Amino acid sequence: MNPEANPWKIITEKKVYDNPWIQLTEFDVINPGGGKGIYGKVHFKNTAIGVVVLDENRNIWLVGQFRFTIDQYSWEIPEGGGLIGVDPLVGAKRELLEETGLVAKHWEPLLKMHLSNSVSDELAVVYLATDLTQKTAEPEETEQLQIKKLPFEKVYEMVEQELITDSMTVAAVYKIKLMLLKGKLK
Repeated sequence: MNPEANPWKIITEKKVYDNPWIQLTEFDVINPGGGKGIYGKVHFKNTAIGVVVLDENRNIWLVGQFRFTIDQYSWEIPEGGGLIGVDPLVGAKRELLEETGLVAKHWEPLLKMHLSNSVSDELAVVYLATDLTQKTAEPEETEQLQIKKLPFEKVYEMVEQELITDSMTVAAVYKIKLMLLKGKLK
């Protein structure tokens, strides 16, 4: 028996909600223990994209905005969505320019992660952007943003103190910290 094979059996599925960004489906299932139950899945129609912006002095750019879903203000790396099937780097470059007005010459994939795989299929891709040029920001009408440039170690402290709780930002900051400790960043 393959321990990585899918033990769930789907009896029926019903689309409960659909909009341009997400689709919610409810499944009647037989769970791995053999019992009947339900399972809800949120399907994301975009790939979540994040950008760690790091300059030659180890400053990092954060974007602040009020997040409707958690009813609080959030500091995070520049983030947005990109169409599934389109190279996420295209969306990363667009989001960086829109939110900060920055253009980067060098891009490096930093990490991929599923953001909440117990209820959704949302995949996040995060890049490291360096060698920066400042242009004019072009935020979307739904965004009321503040931009901060801070030393990386200050942002790391904010993560450690749980002042930053955005999952992509937390994971990316820890990854950068690890890369610095291993000498993989200049």
